[in-house]
Amino acid sequence: MDITFLLNGESVSIKKVAPMATLLDWLRETRGLTGTKEGCNEGDCGACTVMVRDEGGARALNACILLLPQLHGKSIRTVEGISAPDGALHPVQEAMVAHHGSQCGFCTPGFIASMAVAHRNGETDFDTALAGNLCRCTGYAPIIRAAKAAAAAPVPAWIEDDLPALPAPPAPPQAGDMGGDVALPRSADDLAAWYLAHPDATLIAGATDVGLWITKALREIKSAAFLHLCSDLQGIEETEDTLRIGAGVRIADLIPVMDRLHPSFGAMLRRYGSAQVRGAATLGGNIANGSPIGDGPPPLIALGARLHLRKGAARREIALEDFFIDYGKQDRAAGEFVEAVTVPKQADRLKVYKLSKRFDQDISAVCGAFNITLERGVVSAARIAFGGMAGTPKRAAAAEAALIGAPWSAQTLRAAMAAMAQDYTPMSDARASERYRMGAAQNMLWRYWLEDRGDSPLLTQVSA
Repeated sequence: MDITFLLNGESVSIKKVAPMATLLDWLRETRGLTGTKEGCNEGDCGACTVMVRDEGGARALNACILLLPQLHGKSIRTVEGISAPDGALHPVQEAMVAHHGSQCGFCTPGFIASMAVAHRNGETDFDTALAGNLCRCTGYAPIIRAAKAAAAAPVPAWIEDDLPALPAPPAPPQAGDMGGDVALPRSADDLAAWYLAHPDATLIAGATDVGLWITKALREIKSAAFLHLCSDLQGIEETEDTLRIGAGVRIADLIPVMDRLHPSFGAMLRRYGSAQVRGAATLGGNIANGSPIGDGPPPLIALGARLHLRKGAARREIALEDFFIDYGKQDRAAGEFVEAVTVPKQADRLKVYKLSKRFDQDISAVCGAFNITLERGVVSAARIAFGGMAGTPKRAAAAEAALIGAPWSAQTLRAAMAAMAQDYTPMSDARASERYRMGAAQNMLWRYWLEDRGDSPLLTQVSA
């Protein structure tokens, strides 16, 4: 596989690229660009953050779990390229100096990259933009002050001028793109044909999960398809009745849609990893890996989502909850992949509650999603789903049955909370005990009822 991209404004071509090599290792070991740091090497600390641009805009991404084939046709800027070719500083760099935003300096290049992306995109919610960058000696106050001070400055020309020079991705079929054990498909059709011939291959979209297989589990992946050029998997189609979300839609791009249709879902997605993770991770990947603590499936199940699967030219559709059979086991045949998810349009009755030890960038101990419909004070429909309560994302069938047809009252809620014991036998692990998980899940239903009555404030607004 041959790839071409821009690096700090310079065109770079790599012949016969090592497909599982990370951008971080290549930058430091091959190019000598050591400003980008290795901290956690799993996409949590942000020390390796770089700016990545394509026709979709600029994103901050973690170089430690970004694989070289994912760069094809894109523009990359490291901290060395965020300043001008003549050495002039970017406004965020000047502000970091003026506001004493750096002490030991290890985390600073990653902060600069994230700040430069936020500056380029006109983002001013710096608590969100910088939540994926950790600092343990400077403290965040001067860094936030620096980001605010630079916000009004114009975007430098050397940052704005990247895209016109981007190389056009070659049209298939090209030698090295779809041949052999590593593929770079340009469409779902390309992928379907190749995956049929390589059914044991790994499909890599954002690599926020697969990247850790490589950097932490030290797994050797010999056969893979990189999906970031499959634009027909990355669209969101909205009709009067449905919302169809392509498997390749990034979490960051799903947020504004859910903000409009189901704001509680959108709010939860803002706590999905960090800006760096949300800019790479895809909804299809979050579903297909079958994690019992993935945050996407519970609200989608509560909304009655349908999953679209494809194997070669054959397509089928199933209820999303039926995709998850058991821990590590999904209803997906060899050579079959997730193509899209369809959500029925409906009045917004959805609430999603993510419980984790940290507010930002943490894995859920429990994620609960509640979609309960009332008619004249009686529950006419209920769909409740949890992550973290079983070996798969799972509906609370007994709790739903206790609600449907009953008055929307405290007595009904207590009966439904008790019924959850028939739905789940959660495990105890490092994140939470069985007892804690069950109590938290039951209390989430009670919280839904209180909020529906207008009795409960947002927890993030509670103060002593």
